[in-house]
Amino acid sequence: MKYFLSLVTTSAKAASSVLNALWTFPSILISALMIAWAAESAQFFLSQGLSLAILAWIQTLPEFAVEAVIAYEAPRIPNGISLVSANLTGSLRLLMGFGWPLIFFTTFAFYYKKYKRFLKEIVLEDEHSVEVMGLLFPQLYFIFIIFKGTLNILDGIVLFMFYFVYIAILQKIPPKEIENPEEEEWPVKKIVVMEKRKRIFTISALFIAGATVIMFTAEPFLHSLKSLALAIGVSEYVFIQWLAPFLSEFPEKVSAVYWARKIKGAPMAFMNMVSSNINQWTMLAGMIPIVYAISSKNLNGVPFDHHQKIELILTLLQSFLGFVFLLNLRFSFYEALSVLFLWGYQFFVPSSREEIIWVYLLFIVIEIVFWFTKKRKPLAFKKFYKLWKNKVIAKDVSLLK
Repeated sequence: MKYFLSLVTTSAKAASSVLNALWTFPSILISALMIAWAAESAQFFLSQGLSLAILAWIQTLPEFAVEAVIAYEAPRIPNGISLVSANLTGSLRLLMGFGWPLIFFTTFAFYYKKYKRFLKEIVLEDEHSVEVMGLLFPQLYFIFIIFKGTLNILDGIVLFMFYFVYIAILQKIPPKEIENPEEEEWPVKKIVVMEKRKRIFTISALFIAGATVIMFTAEPFLHSLKSLALAIGVSEYVFIQWLAPFLSEFPEKVSAVYWARKIKGAPMAFMNMVSSNINQWTMLAGMIPIVYAISSKNLNGVPFDHHQKIELILTLLQSFLGFVFLLNLRFSFYEALSVLFLWGYQFFVPSSREEIIWVYLLFIVIEIVFWFTKKRKPLAFKKFYKLWKNKVIAKDVSLLK
């Protein structure tokens, strides 16, 4: 009888979870499209990087909420620190390991449909060197964090500073020129030709409305899927590391696919993901020790054991490989396939993670060797310096005059 009652209760919870998902899923979908339209319109009046940074903030609100709750509860629950690192590393690895290839192969499919030939690579723009370089510095700092084995408030402040500098540089890059508004899709082509005051209001309204919908629907959407996952036997750790980030990062994937299908929007879709990566390496990671300190009422920081260090090292090397791939301002077919395969293998064979670390290291070394043999040119360094000199410093000098 007890077994029967337990079965009925579990079934009822699962049914309730499915019903919640039925209304929250389309809400998340609509909100993701709204903020994608706002960001696409805003790139003609702000720098594209800055509009994508705003977009990334809105899109990662659910991930910030999830990580904040886990970090706050960590001092009071068994394996709390393990869940903190699981969500952080899972969200970062999923965003790159699944998100980057998702953009490439979406573009690949629509490119083949339109031109009847295979897409070899997605070519990024010179200004995207800012996002590429924005990945580098927080990753280098995380080597220090892993070495000392703790993530404290001082580390959080340093990571915040990296993000603020990144935003300050983006703010100085001029917006894109509108060549032909009629070539844009609805509603972007309607927004960009509006009178200035009306245009600002419309773009702001789309950003605010999209963010509001995400804030109010993300939690019930996440909880509904969590209840359903636990009801069918998925462990809490697996849910926290993989399913929760997949659900909380869902808005990014929607907007990325929306842009990638247009082919010419693929670079913007790609930078959307990279901007979210930067957001998570800096602001999300920096938030964790602050919330943890408030909850634990001490300033000792978040300690990492051997297993958590392995997870962080794996995540860091995956992300650094992504940085190395993007240094030539291109993302190719074999790179997308490699990123997807390595992520998929560690996902389906968790016991292989320490071995995958060595694979990432080997891949990175090979790519660096290619720099010196000039088979691949790390253009991002040169383009970033040129942009810094011509756009950032020149703009500051003109303002002084």
